[in-house]
Amino acid sequence: MAVTAAMVKELREMTGVGMMDCKKALAETDGDMEKAVELLREKGLAASAKKAGRIASEGIVDVYLSDDNKVGTIVEVNSETDFVAKNQVFKDYVAAVAKQAATSTAKDMDEFFAETWAADTQYTVKDALSQQVAIIGENLNIRRFEKFEKTESGKLVSYIHGGGRIGVLIELSCAVESDALVELGKNIAMQIAALNPKFIREADVPSEFIEKETEILTLQAKNDPKNASKPDNIIQKMIEGRLKKELKEFCLVEQAYVKDGDMTVKQYIDSVAKEVGSPIDIKRYVRFETGEGMEKKEENFADEVAKAMQ
Repeated sequence: MAVTAAMVKELREMTGVGMMDCKKALAETDGDMEKAVELLREKGLAASAKKAGRIASEGIVDVYLSDDNKVGTIVEVNSETDFVAKNQVFKDYVAAVAKQAATSTAKDMDEFFAETWAADTQYTVKDALSQQVAIIGENLNIRRFEKFEKTESGKLVSYIHGGGRIGVLIELSCAVESDALVELGKNIAMQIAALNPKFIREADVPSEFIEKETEILTLQAKNDPKNASKPDNIIQKMIEGRLKKELKEFCLVEQAYVKDGDMTVKQYIDSVAKEVGSPIDIKRYVRFETGEGMEKKEENFADEVAKAMQ
């Protein structure tokens, strides 16, 4: 019996298994849908459909830099448990996803999932993910990725903290190619991982953000009984002072440098620029933290054991 695209689609919807595996199962069972489902279950692939409903909020962040340092990517891939996140098979898969992102032209995750999986071109990224779910035994999800392509001289530098809990990718621009840029990039990436700045410099702060912060600080000052007798111009100066202090915390180059509190990040960058003989600028950076903004499912351990026994 000839296997049609409609049959493959139906089997995929029934099992959650990748297109190629569904096609092969139908071919092996001469188009018998029930036998194809059974075959996929025997191979451990159909189980991935049941796992798809589970919350995957653990996992790791990983990075990839091309050998010529022209392309860098950062990805977050989620698993259900921290235990799996530490598994080498999972880590190797996440590394492959980061490498996949380096050649990707996708504008969103749907396009990324539809792309051909570079490690095995008979599959899509989505199909390869389904395979990993079957192999690892937990629901997995590629949550997000970002890709930097260098268009001028400088360095792409990456940093991973806590075994993949936080990852940072940063692009430095500099007319001089120097090993000092790599060390600088690592140190600044560590700063970003630790203090999570919102902006690179004060000039990058949107006016709406400043207006909102000013509004909040104004209300705080007016509601403070200690300011009741102070004239408006004094309160205004207080608000300006507090805003300036906040912006130093929000803006990367204005922060105190974590490895030397006597200088700011900008002063540290300028000291390295003097050493290499050329200005250095932070062009952009991205920071991923595993599971940030996601709901985590909390279950009683006794309940988990009871479920497993059943």
